Amino acid sequence: MIQIRTRLNVCDNTGAREVAVFAPSGKNSRKKVSIGDVVAGSVKVATPRGQVKKGDKVYVVIVRTRKEYPRADGSYIRFDDNACVLVNKGTTEPRGTRVFGPIPRELRDRGFSKIISLAPEVL
Repeated sequence: MIQIRTRLNVCDNTGAREVAVFAPSGKNSRKKVSIGDVVAGSVKVATPRGQVKKGDKVYVVIVRTRKEYPRADGSYIRFDDNACVLVNKGTTEPRGTRVFGPIPRELRDRGFSKIISLAPEVL
């Protein structure tokens, strides 16, 4: 589960390396979000000459969590880190052209098929 002030690793090539969550999108009453949710965040660590700079407000979709996530068949999936991919505001299109690391197949059901197609491995 991801909540406010959680720091997420960025697993794409936009230039951001770490993002801090400051607001879940949509309902204001939600305090925790999980895989496939879009949240607003602030770039805390960025590489030089990237698309984004430190302090930029970005929208990200959560693609990996350390907390286990239940699947429809009754099994659970969990990852080694909390990670996200930067997306454009209001759409499900990723801002980067590459995605690193494994991505869960639940993102396809949530409408993030472009992220699935860029991923090297879908679990």
